Amino acid sequence: MIVDAHHHLWDLSARDQDWITDPPMGAIRRSFLEPDFLAAAPEVSASVLVQTVCVPEETPEFLAVAASSDVVGAVVGWTDLTSPAVGDALAELAGGPDGSWLRGIRHQVQSEPDPEWLCRGDVRNGLRHVGAHGLVYELLTLPHQLPAARRTVAALPSVPFVVDHCSKPAIGSDPGEWAELIRSMAAHENVTCKLSGLVTEADWRSWSVADLRPHFEVVLDAFGPERLMFGSDWPVCLLAATYDEWLGAARELVSELSAGEQDAIFSSTARRVYSL
Repeated sequence: MIVDAHHHLWDLSARDQDWITDPPMGAIRRSFLEPDFLAAAPEVSASVLVQTVCVPEETPEFLAVAASSDVVGAVVGWTDLTSPAVGDALAELAGGPDGSWLRGIRHQVQSEPDPEWLCRGDVRNGLRHVGAHGLVYELLTLPHQLPAARRTVAALPSVPFVVDHCSKPAIGSDPGEWAELIRSMAAHENVTCKLSGLVTEADWRSWSVADLRPHFEVVLDAFGPERLMFGSDWPVCLLAATYDEWLGAARELVSELSAGEQDAIFSSTARRVYSL
């Protein structure tokens, strides 16, 4: 059975998602609730539900979903890392009625105009609190933000970091500088990586497994199966592929690995990282 280390849910009747308002995002501009995920991913035995918007109300809602779910086994939420009260906010989330499901924190760093945002003193102070609470921090970055991410993971070796979506390389182009930056990230043992989000960085209408393979081979070589984990990025993946199409592509990418290595990518790495 598969562990999906990265998926989302949202209810547009409860809260808008302003990042899906542009016409190209029309295919996912509707609500996606837990029953929809379960129907799309029947092979998944456990999953990690990841934040979508930077508002404090979403995380308790996701924790409640996990508490009542037979599949969602962990939540990556959000809190303001730059707040002087970040430690109190994390303690409140973890100490709440469903706080035991909180496993990580994420912020949309990719939208920050400052490429050095992760190196700011207040941000790093927040990251130290994340680690002190036994949580992982997920890096939602673009390739040009990886140098700051690399310096930050080196400066905070006690904080476990996860690179989301392989840091969104440009699929179809030479891995080039991105590959070197990913390898420099992987040199730090406190970093793992999600094999996710690649199809939406490719041509949505005409991608192929061959397009994805050069970038997959980079992260596989850099992190190894024991620090690489499958994530669907559902329902965002629907812009380019159904759940089954991306899962099939991921299976084809790892098909030459041993059974144990495939199990690491599709299950055991995520179970270890998120204490599932």
